[in-house]
Amino acid sequence: QVQLVESGGGLVQPGGSLRLSCAASGFTFRRYAMSWYRQAPGKERELVATISSDGGSTNYADSVKGRFTISRDNAKNTVYLQMNSLKPEDTAVYYCNAVFASYNYWGQGTQVTVSS
Repeated sequence: QVQLVESGGGLVQPGGSLRLSCAASGFTFRRYAMSWYRQAPGKERELVATISSDGGSTNYADSVKGRFTISRDNAKNTVYLQMNSLKPEDTAVYYCNAVFASYNYWGQGTQVTVSS
């Protein structure tokens, strides 16, 4: 059974940091490119960051470049999103996504709220 389980969300003040984790199981994690998406209320889901299967390549949305870092540990079947200098506009549900060939899996999401 394929599972992507996100954790690490919560309430943080502007300028603060959070680290999201996504634990994968039920598929060969090391073969999959992994991404974080987010969806704010009333908005479409948007791509935040992507990391290649071997971790050698990363890409970021312009809105998070220099503030967020995606990483993965293939030995632990886990992908991370380190979020620094958080802004109120980063408030959203953050989703983990795994893609390989025609296979595409999603997690259930974790809420991140940036507010004073």
